[in-house]
Order: sequence, then C-alpha cells, then structure tokens
Amino acid sequence: MTRARSLDAAAIMARFEESGFICSAEVATALFLAETLGKSLLLEGPPGVGKTEIARLWATFHDSPLIRLQCYEGLDEAKALYEWSYGKQILYAQLLREKVGDLLANADGLRGAMGQLRGQADEFFSRDFLLPRPLLAAILSDRPTVLLIDEVDRSDEEFEAFLLEVLSDYQVSIPELGTLTARHRPRVILTSNNTRELSDALRRRCLYLYVDFPSFDDEVRIVRSRVPGIAEDLARRVVKFVGSLRRSDVRRAPGIAEVVDWARALLAVGAQSLDADALRSTLGALVKNHEDLERILADPAKHR
Repeated sequence: MTRARSLDAAAIMARFEESGFICSAEVATALFLAETLGKSLLLEGPPGVGKTEIARLWATFHDSPLIRLQCYEGLDEAKALYEWSYGKQILYAQLLREKVGDLLANADGLRGAMGQLRGQADEFFSRDFLLPRPLLAAILSDRPTVLLIDEVDRSDEEFEAFLLEVLSDYQVSIPELGTLTARHRPRVILTSNNTRELSDALRRRCLYLYVDFPSFDDEVRIVRSRVPGIAEDLARRVVKFVGSLRRSDVRRAPGIAEVVDWARALLAVGAQSLDADALRSTLGALVKNHEDLERILADPAKHR
C-alpha cells in the first residue's frame, strides 16, 4: 500500500513523533487536508512554536526535498525566482573570443555582424546559464518537493502579489526561455509570525492554521523526548518556569527549541532543581536579552 493511500492524521502524528516532534491533532489534520485538497497551508503563530520544523518534517514524511524561501523586507522577484549567471556568461564569452572572431571574419559591416551574432548570443541565455532561486527550483524539480515560504509576513506587499501569481498556476514566464511549468506541483507551506496583516487574496488560496505554544503536558512530552535522561520532575519544573516567562513581560517569549536547549544545559551541569546556581549558569540558553536575564535572576522565585 502506498503512503498516499494510507495517509491520515494518525499516521502523520505517529511519523512526526518518531522524529521527536509532538504533533497535535490540529496540525496533523491540517496537513492531511492540505494533501487531500491540493492546497497550500498557511501556518501562523508566534516565533518559536515549530512552524518551520513542521515543514521540514512534512518533507521527510514524503521523502521529498525541502526547498526554503526565507522572506525578508526588500525580497524581490530576481532573488526569489531566478537570475542569470553573468560571471559564467562572461567567462564563456572570453573563452570563445577566438571562435567569435572567426564567425565574424566575413561579416559585411556592423549590420552583418549583428545579424550573425543575433542567433548565437541567445545561447548565453539558455538553461545552461540559468540560476534557479527557490521558487523556480521548486517548479523545475524533477521530483515532488515541499516548498517552504518562511516568514512571508516579512516580505513586502508587492512581493506577496507576485507570489500569488506564481502559486496560482505553478508556472513562470522567462522572456528568453518562454513559459516553464512545474512537472510536479510542490506541496507549499507558508509561515507567518503575524508581524503584518497578510492580504485576503493570499489567505483565500490557503488552508489556515494558527499554531500556538503547546499545552503544558505536550511541552513536557517534547522535553522528555528531545532530552533523554532528564527526570520527569525537572522537565515539569522547566516547562512550568517557561510558561510563567511567556505570561510575563519578557521582550521575547522563549521558543520550544530554546526550552529544549535549556533542559539540555541543565542536564549537562547536573542540575537537580532550578536553584539560583543552576539558573545563573544555564539561563543564557533560554533567555537572549540582557534586561530580561537580569530581571529573572533578581527574582527567580516569581517564575518557579
């Protein structure tokens, strides 16, 4: 039986958990529906909840390459789609200089030379000189891929509009080459930290799921899964401490990966509890802001 036929939410949850990721029923169902309906999936939520990790594990689940487009302010079509390898073009032109001289030796003036070069110059804008960026790489891939468009809310609205056009038909037009259409439609996951409002047009084209920090019990399971050897009591103390931080006025709420790093640090120093010495020596694995660090260390009992 193929994986496509056996795909369901339970199978997704089981496969993710094998990799140490505690996948909620909501996440598994959203992935199942995206697969079944052939839709892109928009994952929105605070930083550090595992949105990017979901895409990585989704690629592993399907034994597919993960192609990641990291969005940022100022990202444009050329950086996301393709560009020409000008260095390679120049190198080839230099290497072929003598051949070009022979080609033009009998040309009748400038017009004749231009006529002879016209067809030859097109060779410098062939697939051999094309540098696919993430979007085009996903379209040209000879096998199905998972395309992760990470932190799409950091890109400009103009780029978001361009993105809609590409994802609608999974094809692009390159003036020198014509229209290139995807051989295999990629599975697309977009993530957003909700730093700006995304357009209704983008949201309409996607399934949507808000991904929040895991429940207390699920985060304890994550810590115990990712940090072998940690005592359950210490894991629960860690998660309780972090939950208190997230509800406080820290500048940046710790993400799941940082919680795991902190648990590993505590285990490495042989901590049995969250006493002052353990916090002072390990809290830098969890808290990445000086003011937050000083405030927590001044009154750690507030968060225990």
